[in-house]
Amino acid sequence: MKSYRKELTIHTPTRRAYINITGEVEKCLRESGIKEGLVLVNAMNITASVFINDDESGLHADFEKWLEKLAPEKPHSQYAHNGFEDNADAHLKRQIMGREVVVAVTNGKLDFGTWEQIFYGEYDGKRDKRVLIKIIGE
Repeated sequence: MKSYRKELTIHTPTRRAYINITGEVEKCLRESGIKEGLVLVNAMNITASVFINDDESGLHADFEKWLEKLAPEKPHSQYAHNGFEDNADAHLKRQIMGREVVVAVTNGKLDFGTWEQIFYGEYDGKRDKRVLIKIIGE
């Protein structure tokens, strides 16, 4: 069995963002030479997420509205976590959207369903964050 590991660094100019990282994951898969196996992609920061969904701007706007209803950023005083930091909402948004995805690799390609893409979700941006790509297989 072979193993491949790479970290991506993502820096968003905004507090929140959704970035399609499918191309980066596919590039790593090609570099790995693995034809059959699994890809793990996970956010290595507790205020960011990795998830699978459709790459459609209206849906991304819906994520933003839905998450703001569930865990509004302001007022910061509504959260016990906030004090030194003001990012309690980002922790909660990450909890909802998830930490990682696992995708099957078949014949050297990501084995996706219709419209599926891999996204990085940022909820407390404006600084460098890491994403781990780990691929195992033959």
